[in-house]
Amino acid sequence: MIIRFNKIPSFTLNEMVVVLLITVIVVGMGFSVLSLVQKQMTGIQYNYGNSTEINLLRQSLWVDLARFEIISYNEQNQILTCESEIEAVNYKFSKEMIIKGKDTFNLNLENYIFYFDNQERTNGDVDAVNIRFGKEYGEEKLFVFKSNSATTYMNQ
Repeated sequence: MIIRFNKIPSFTLNEMVVVLLITVIVVGMGFSVLSLVQKQMTGIQYNYGNSTEINLLRQSLWVDLARFEIISYNEQNQILTCESEIEAVNYKFSKEMIIKGKDTFNLNLENYIFYFDNQERTNGDVDAVNIRFGKEYGEEKLFVFKSNSATTYMNQ
């Protein structure tokens, strides 16, 4: 009986090591690119969150300044009060945040100035608010105003 050994076509060990090495390099580059994309997405998410927070504050201030007749600021308590005969809303200002009722706007404020008839005000009636945010928000500014009615001037 004759035993025949047939050679099975296959790759050599050296060829398999080269293929494995190339695969490791490609997968490593893929993970590097994935890491860069994740960092970019984190940055985009952070910026989007900041701009959303500023837009929510802008919208809230516009609605409240237009809705209420009497807007006043108390510098000692750092509270902006919006009042009507029916209800009142308070905005508590600090350097780290603005609190409106149950809402908290986590924004670092660089400064905020209140105006009445184009004159800066530290206390009393207000018809405009100018807020400047810190560098992490691109030094964005927010200016909100309301048109005064005749009763505003008569009550002075």
